Amino acid sequence: MDEYLLKRMVSSVIAITGVSLLTFFLLFVLPGDPAEMLAISKYGPRDATQAAIDHLIRQEGLDQPIVIQYARWLKGVVSGDMGTSRIYGKPVWQEINVRLPATLCLAGTGLVVSLCAGLPLGIVAALQRGTRWDHLATGTSLIGVAIPNFWLGLILILVFGLYLGWLPTFGYGTLPHLVLPAATVGISMAGITARLTRSAVIDVLGQAYIKTARAKGLPGRVILSRHVIKNALIPIVTIAGIQLGHLLEGTVIIEMVFAWPGIGRLLIEAVHNRDVPQIQGCVLYIAIVFCLVNVLIDLLYTRLDPRVRLTDRD
Repeated sequence: MDEYLLKRMVSSVIAITGVSLLTFFLLFVLPGDPAEMLAISKYGPRDATQAAIDHLIRQEGLDQPIVIQYARWLKGVVSGDMGTSRIYGKPVWQEINVRLPATLCLAGTGLVVSLCAGLPLGIVAALQRGTRWDHLATGTSLIGVAIPNFWLGLILILVFGLYLGWLPTFGYGTLPHLVLPAATVGISMAGITARLTRSAVIDVLGQAYIKTARAKGLPGRVILSRHVIKNALIPIVTIAGIQLGHLLEGTVIIEMVFAWPGIGRLLIEAVHNRDVPQIQGCVLYIAIVFCLVNVLIDLLYTRLDPRVRLTDRD
């Protein structure tokens, strides 16, 4: 276990460093002058003279080679300082921490909606394979997969926000504000969860130990709860972990549609303003989240199925 975690930690550090390095260099290929944007944001369009831009270039070290700038940024990260956002004027991690509760709230609620809708739908489709219930559940899940989440969000806003007036259409802070974005995220992911659950349950139902359990006369609910669902959880945990990783990085489109103040929207704002330190901070956060989620999924495998050995997954 310790050897596995050490290997994963080393590989995660390499992956995170590679992502940050690639992002840093790509930012300098994009069109637009970050010093000019910073001057306009700081001084206004009229006072953003060439002299002011040159002063900011020297002050921010933008006249140095890219390699030197990245090395300086990486040194700050190792020491716990990710720099200051050039647009917000605050430490990068402070702005991420401000947006993090909104992202966690939306991610957790969206995942719960996805599992509560997708798991029963997939189980019913598998148990009633080939019947009209299977076709109905499969068709419903396909609709959930096919509908773009931004379009679904707009439809929910139109129906429940404008026509019926039941729920607020944008903002953050109360339970009613959470309903529409969480439903949009959850419904979009529930289709994938249902499809994967159906396939996993059908695969388990065809195993020899299920036939043995039926031959012994075990009730159907006991077979389902003790044998089928438990053994079908590994692929479901995988997709749930991947979905959670995507949600924790911030659902960019949903956050923009519902004006949700999460990490995804912060990243879009930083890219729009060429705020390099804030972009690097958001990318670093996303990379760390994905690495942690992958490690947690592997550790959870051993709890669900003792036959799985972590050394076999290297």
